[in-house]
Amino acid sequence: MKGIRLRLTVIFMIVIICTVAILEILLIYIVRQNYYNSLEGSLHNQIKICADMYSKYYGDTSLQDNVLYNVDTFWNQSNAEVQIVDQDGNIIMDSQGIISTETAGSDIKEALDGKNGSWIGTVNGQKVMTVANPLKSGDKVVGALRFVASLSAVDQDILKTEEIFILIGLLVILIVGSVSALLANTIVVPLQEITSVAQKMARGNFQIKSQKKRDDEIGKLSDTLNYLADEIVKKEQLKNDFISSVSHELRTPLTSIKGWAITLQSEKFQQKEMLNDGLNIIAQECDRLTRMVEELLDFSKFVSARIKLNPEEVNLMDLCQHLGKQLTPRAMRENIEFTVAYPENMPPIYADANRLKQLFINILDNAFNFNHAGGYVRFKAEMQDQSFKFTISDSGCGIGADELPSVKEKFYKGKSSLSKNGIGLSICEEIVTLMKGKLEIMSELNQGTDVVIILPKGERADA
Repeated sequence: MKGIRLRLTVIFMIVIICTVAILEILLIYIVRQNYYNSLEGSLHNQIKICADMYSKYYGDTSLQDNVLYNVDTFWNQSNAEVQIVDQDGNIIMDSQGIISTETAGSDIKEALDGKNGSWIGTVNGQKVMTVANPLKSGDKVVGALRFVASLSAVDQDILKTEEIFILIGLLVILIVGSVSALLANTIVVPLQEITSVAQKMARGNFQIKSQKKRDDEIGKLSDTLNYLADEIVKKEQLKNDFISSVSHELRTPLTSIKGWAITLQSEKFQQKEMLNDGLNIIAQECDRLTRMVEELLDFSKFVSARIKLNPEEVNLMDLCQHLGKQLTPRAMRENIEFTVAYPENMPPIYADANRLKQLFINILDNAFNFNHAGGYVRFKAEMQDQSFKFTISDSGCGIGADELPSVKEKFYKGKSSLSKNGIGLSICEEIVTLMKGKLEIMSELNQGTDVVIILPKGERADA
């Protein structure tokens, strides 16, 4: 879990650092622009007042004369460096006394065109901001007034603000980083606990349970792990019961065969009638063992997914007639009413004939096994749009509501004393699933059972 904690912490930190860095850049940009805009706005207000004063009071006098005689009258309220530019763009006056022929900056050109201009650049190695306004005599532009302000103090203030923002950002990263580590622990620690429980379960301890702390994805994982453990315990118990049941069922015919074999080997045994009875019983018990072994082999193949169907055209009317002929003698012996119903001109189904017969025989066998003298077993076949519906009904002991959801599970053995090894219905379910059909069981205790099988018509492989 160290890897997950590290990855989560690193991811949180990357997100936090990127977010803080982006916010820092935006804030610094906004602060810088606000400082510069504020300074530019202040200079524009000052220079506008001065330019308006010139136009109002000194516009009748030439620019050169005003420079000579009224040099500081209309701009003395500003602390900025002041320059006066003539119509040709030459600086004819500088408040600092340094007259330069250089008029770098676009602000002068804009002012001489009658507009307000501004410019940020470097003059004599110093970063400055300049603003310029036209000087008018009436409606005629006679020159330009220019204010030049150093940005050194402003940049120092901006730098101090940036340093404060950076310190705050680092503090935020430190605090949020610590919080993210704690948040990572809230994810990792429950996972560690679940992992520990899972490892104990892997060693065979299914009594231990994972403690659910929150109703979130991790809590659902904890519930799933506990459910898995319960299902494993349940399946293990069913498997043990299944083995015990099969062992008992195998032992009974073997004991009978062994007993009769010993009897038939006895020197005192001379009755031919009893000999025939013994041999018949041995033959029947051997058949019984064969069916049980075949059933177990089928079950093993289904579980390991080694069963493959061999679909062919199956005449359902012939199949229904065969079921009637095969099970009618048993129905007569057990005094059970047995009927087989199907429509005439029933179309064929493309399915595995042997598995289809196995499916119906298994379910009908259950219907007889759990029935009583004077009861009934009914087999009905019907056509639907693109499928067939087979219904097997009986008047037997039925299945309780608590058992009904589990009767098709592997290894499940019902509570009834008549229940056998617990794999018959699971095999039927597997056959129906392989045929892409559906098997439903409806039953009530002491009210009989209805088994409904829906199978598609299927298609020929060469169709």
